[in-house]
Amino acid sequence: MRDFLNMAKKTCNILLVILLAFTVDVCAAEFRCAVDTIVPETLAQQDTVKPQAPAQQGNDKPGKKKKNTTRISNKRVTFETFEQNYQRALKFYNNHQWLSAAGLFEELYPLSLGTPQADTILYLFADSYYQNGDYNMAAFHFKDFVRRYPNSEHTEDAFFRCIQAVYKTSPEYYLDQTNTQFAIEQIKSYIQAYPESKHLEECNLMLDELYIKLARKELEIMKLYYNTDNYEACQIAAKNFFNKYSYSPLMPEAVYYLVLNNYEYAKRSTERKKPERFKTCLESCEKMRVNYPDCKYMKEVEKIAQDAAKQLLKYKTNQ
Repeated sequence: MRDFLNMAKKTCNILLVILLAFTVDVCAAEFRCAVDTIVPETLAQQDTVKPQAPAQQGNDKPGKKKKNTTRISNKRVTFETFEQNYQRALKFYNNHQWLSAAGLFEELYPLSLGTPQADTILYLFADSYYQNGDYNMAAFHFKDFVRRYPNSEHTEDAFFRCIQAVYKTSPEYYLDQTNTQFAIEQIKSYIQAYPESKHLEECNLMLDELYIKLARKELEIMKLYYNTDNYEACQIAAKNFFNKYSYSPLMPEAVYYLVLNNYEYAKRSTERKKPERFKTCLESCEKMRVNYPDCKYMKEVEKIAQDAAKQLLKYKTNQ
């Protein structure tokens, strides 16, 4: 019985080994079949992909380097490239390329400090802004030049350029006149510093124009008071105008509006106050007659003076 069991056990082991071998052969066969199917398809796909073409070389000849047409950006100015960039800046300046010149001069200036070129570079830097119409920047840098280089050969010219730039920043008369006042102060400072300057006549012309602008602003305020029936305010404004701008070419117009103001003020006053105010009107007419007898307003002023005198006489007769 024991021999039979041992024989059966051996037989089962043999059958198990045969079964495992058969299974492995089947799997291997299936794997080989799958590989034989997939790999050729993959290789076939790879064969259909065209190789990437090299970059287009144009008609370049073998051995000849292609010319680089890319524009090289300007590098920051250094001590090594100082002279080269200085010549470039001068070229920009002479060609009226003001912003390009200003940009280079601005970079060159810190490197030029302590050299004979420093004052020239700062002057040309400021003038580039002036020529480009940026008068605020020009005035700032020209004034900085005068402060830094009081003994330079360019100092007087830089100071004059400064007052020219400030003068050009003066706005229209109806706007804020802070810049106008500043320009007047700077021009006076220049005249005081250079009383023998060849630019004195031009300075005086600038001063005249700036003063006229200030006078026009105050005259327009005076006229506004008259047109809005603020007669007493108009009289006060006229008095201030005469004190500040007695030599202004706008004086005849200012006196004329004072005459109109006083005449309307008298006519609209109460009966008790009319005599005094017509008298004031006659005084303003006399001021016009004495100081500006040939002005274009004189005929109308004479008519007003005649009526004011008639009204005043009437009130004197009735007293």
